[in-house]
Amino acid sequence: MAAGENELWRLVAHCRDRPGINATVFSYLARHGANIVQADQHVTQDAGAGEASRYFVRAEIDPARVEAPLDEVARGFSEEVAGAFGMEWRLVDAARRQRVAVLVSRAEHCLLELLWRWSRGHLPIEIPVVVSNHDLLRGQVEAFGVRYEHLPVTPGTREEQERAMLEALGEDIDLVVLARYMQVLSRDFLDRYPSRVINIHHSFLPAFPGAAPYRQAFERGVKVIGATAHYATEELDEGPIIEQDVARITHRDLFEDLVRIGREVERSVLARAVRWHAEDRIFVHGRRVIVLR
Repeated sequence: MAAGENELWRLVAHCRDRPGINATVFSYLARHGANIVQADQHVTQDAGAGEASRYFVRAEIDPARVEAPLDEVARGFSEEVAGAFGMEWRLVDAARRQRVAVLVSRAEHCLLELLWRWSRGHLPIEIPVVVSNHDLLRGQVEAFGVRYEHLPVTPGTREEQERAMLEALGEDIDLVVLARYMQVLSRDFLDRYPSRVINIHHSFLPAFPGAAPYRQAFERGVKVIGATAHYATEELDEGPIIEQDVARITHRDLFEDLVRIGREVERSVLARAVRWHAEDRIFVHGRRVIVLR
């Protein structure tokens, strides 16, 4: 049974670099009638002593002329290509949207940016649930038709709250987004979603850690405001960086301007990180992230 006319498949793979990988990958697809409509690759050039360079590839495939179904093509790829090169890989239907749970505390700007882009079809995801430790944003979230779970937390109830949160998320969540969720997640929680929890924060770190970073930055007269989206790890704000951006400010900007500009940067940086993850553009390589786009 051939694939549908408007269907796209997506191949993502990485392995130790060797001559002939590209030729083998794309020759296999061509033999099955697949048309590569977009492809990008990268080979690391900074391998240390005793460390081999690694090859990364992402390709979007028009399978209109492929006579075999996706699972059969994938099985053959595993046997003829991936096994020979020791690849970690996926060949998937690009139309499948990842299910994203959003965690939020009081600040609504990042959450509402994601909900607005998703509702307008600008993010290739589904958002079935928003979880918050405050009950402040229920009306805004439910206006988008999204389930809102209020799970308050105190230092003494953290483990219980995380168990309730995992139950609220269910078994089919692909990605968790911390849209200014101001609680530290446990290692047990993060282990449920390896390289699948994205956090956003200001980029003043390590200069202005702790409470009121924008107030601290204003008092020091900073000239640049930024934001960082990264995968959350047990080391607070130390996970692999996905995306960053900055905006320049001057002495004429008031404290309120710094907060407004900073939130604008946070919103766009987080949305790009979520999009790239949902489109399988991201590879985590040690402490670094490679984005094929």
